[in-house]
Amino acid sequence: MGKNYPILQSLLIPCIALFIVLLLLKLTVFKQAYSLGFKFLQLSLGLSLGIALGYSYADHQLNKRLLFREQQPEAVEVIAYVKHINELGDPTIQQKIQVLNRHTQVVQWQAFLKNAPDSSSSAVLELGQYYRLQGQVLPAHSYATEGAFDQEQWYIQQNIMSGFKVSSIHKLTEQEVDALGHGRYLRQHASVSSQIQLWVEQQRLALRNFIHQQPVQHKGLILALLTGDKSLLATDTEQLFQRFGMSHLLAISGPHVLIFAVLLCWSLHQLIAHYRPQLYLKWPRQYLLIWPFCASVALYCAFVGFEIPALRTLLSCLLISVFILFKQKLRPLNILLFSASILLIFDPFSILSAAFWLSYGACFVLLRIYQTMQQQSGTEELKTRTHYLKMQLKLLIESQWKIFLALFPLMMLFFKQMAWITPLSNLFAIPWIGLVIVPLDLLAALCYFIAEPLGGLVFQINDLCLAALLGLLQLLDRLFAPTLQPIAMNFAVWLSVCLGLMILFLPRAVLPKAWSILCFMPLVALDASKNEFELNVLDVGQGQAIFIRDQDQTMMIDMGGNYDEGKFSVGKQIILPFLSVKGVSELNQLILTHLDQDHKGGYESIRQQFPIRQVYSNEKLEVADSSQFDYCHQGQNWQWRDRVNMTVLSPKTENLAYANAEKNEMSCVIYLQVKNAQPYQNFLLMGDAGWQTEYQILQDYPDLKVDVLVLGHHGSRHSSAYAFLKQLNPKIVIASAGFHNRYGHPSKMTLQRLQQLDIPVLSTVQQGSIQFSRQANGQMQLQYAREQRQWLKRAAVKLKY
Repeated sequence: MGKNYPILQSLLIPCIALFIVLLLLKLTVFKQAYSLGFKFLQLSLGLSLGIALGYSYADHQLNKRLLFREQQPEAVEVIAYVKHINELGDPTIQQKIQVLNRHTQVVQWQAFLKNAPDSSSSAVLELGQYYRLQGQVLPAHSYATEGAFDQEQWYIQQNIMSGFKVSSIHKLTEQEVDALGHGRYLRQHASVSSQIQLWVEQQRLALRNFIHQQPVQHKGLILALLTGDKSLLATDTEQLFQRFGMSHLLAISGPHVLIFAVLLCWSLHQLIAHYRPQLYLKWPRQYLLIWPFCASVALYCAFVGFEIPALRTLLSCLLISVFILFKQKLRPLNILLFSASILLIFDPFSILSAAFWLSYGACFVLLRIYQTMQQQSGTEELKTRTHYLKMQLKLLIESQWKIFLALFPLMMLFFKQMAWITPLSNLFAIPWIGLVIVPLDLLAALCYFIAEPLGGLVFQINDLCLAALLGLLQLLDRLFAPTLQPIAMNFAVWLSVCLGLMILFLPRAVLPKAWSILCFMPLVALDASKNEFELNVLDVGQGQAIFIRDQDQTMMIDMGGNYDEGKFSVGKQIILPFLSVKGVSELNQLILTHLDQDHKGGYESIRQQFPIRQVYSNEKLEVADSSQFDYCHQGQNWQWRDRVNMTVLSPKTENLAYANAEKNEMSCVIYLQVKNAQPYQNFLLMGDAGWQTEYQILQDYPDLKVDVLVLGHHGSRHSSAYAFLKQLNPKIVIASAGFHNRYGHPSKMTLQRLQQLDIPVLSTVQQGSIQFSRQANGQMQLQYAREQRQWLKRAAVKLKY
């Protein structure tokens, strides 16, 4: 989804026509028997048709959704309806709102309100109410860098068309909404289905408030395990689960749903067996209880907001129920595939969610484990209860390491990091959470709706169980000090690992297991010397980070940086994932052009996690024990295997003493040359250098040839002087800047100079990360990250001069 495959679009009509022809042939000419070749042709055509139909359907749904997303910040006033519970956070409350007056149909925005519990300025939007809201539209804007979290994709998947920072709130009556011309929405919201959805959300909110008032220590964990709402979850608890690779346990999963349904159906069974046993004479137990079972699953799915794992369970239960009612043979793998297909028909955007892949992937692995254990139990008689318990313990241990291995490629694809202690921690946590904590949580919630004091008592008992689990995790935390380790793996290696694991998990008779060793060979035998030259100007927002590689040599020039790396770390969230995707586990060199936060902040946050051999800068800074430090100064030169040459043009050695006072002008300016490359061979990377440095470079290097110029100071008006640009006359220039940054970079003045000189401008705002890659024939290919996915593309508008 989101990629452009013209061949699939062109194949749709021919595939449909050929499939109909083959179907007619089968019904007329080949009624009795037909050749193996015909069967193969029919299977291939059916598969091609399925792929073409699936792609066309997904592309059509995506285009419909993209019509209503916001792309430019602006101050607006909207009429909104609140139908979803909010999510509390510090310092903001996030609230999904239905905007009635923005487009011809209702769109969903994510509103952000101040969360100040001790202040009268905090505001809460009430469920089922209408409001006139004033504020600032905040369009989703991703860091369009390979491997980084794609916020725009997440917004699309969640059906959120924009963010919205609320500045003014005015509650509206239904009469006022009707007078504004939105009466049809009043009638829609008054329907039975809308009122049921609203009632469910109100119950969720009431339960959250009840838990919040309880005298328990781990109320956030209780709520997260019960409804998936992390509003009350403490940051240190969430980080503890992350360090052990157990964040998925905080999300609602299939077992949660099934435990709830089993509890209700067991209670119902006890009542029937005690008071109306004659009902089982009229209807067998499985046929009678199947209806309340499905209703219980549907109710709990609605209560947790129809999350993907819960939806998977609901669809699977409905399919199994249909098979049972029609007395059809149950095939677990078919049930899994059918439920995935139905889910993607009703919500094709589920394909973009990590939860979809991890949920179905875990289920597939568990099915294979179950089938294996069933085969073993068929040949081995269970003699005693002890033997049975040993078999269950073996199943638990085996399932954990198999799930860990099987989901390893998916974890790498979505998260680019792994905690190796996860199988051990899951060995204790999953049985305790699944068999003790979740049942108690559900029992407490049921008691709350019947008798609140009893519900509070069960929540307090569950709090003690959670304290035991957290105590164990904290002990393991002190003993092993687990961390999420970034793992470098490019796409070719990732695909090879996937194939190897597929061979391992296939039934024994399909393929020899030894073949998987061949697939795992690239993990240890990848030849880095085959890498062609590439230079990437990364999209790191308002900052600069440039990655350079040729064969086995790797370098970065700056690593970007957020003003507060503690809140959002450019190093951990952008740089490390990007290097992971590129298969880079160590950098040979890092040049920090100067020590401003937007150039070195990313390095500070990852210097202990990621090995770098040599670090250069214009000022002294602390480096990891595994790194060496040196100053960068004019005249330094590095040559990579006679193909790439890099020279430092500034600052001069005698001027390094002024670097602290004049950080920008003393930036390390790098000149890079790639031999036998066309049309981009010479690159000039200016850091934050301004007019003074530009003048000095023109004096020292009057014959400098530049094809690509990375503008100094993000395109500030105090850099890129007219004379400098005119003499260098680059083929293209690049501005590394943030989306609607407060400095106005690149400045209008700089853009006017470039327009007068007819020099094309690229920017990380408009193009995302910009990659130059040398092909085998010597051509330097230019690629933009925002061209890779449909939702990342920006309208073809020129930068404003």
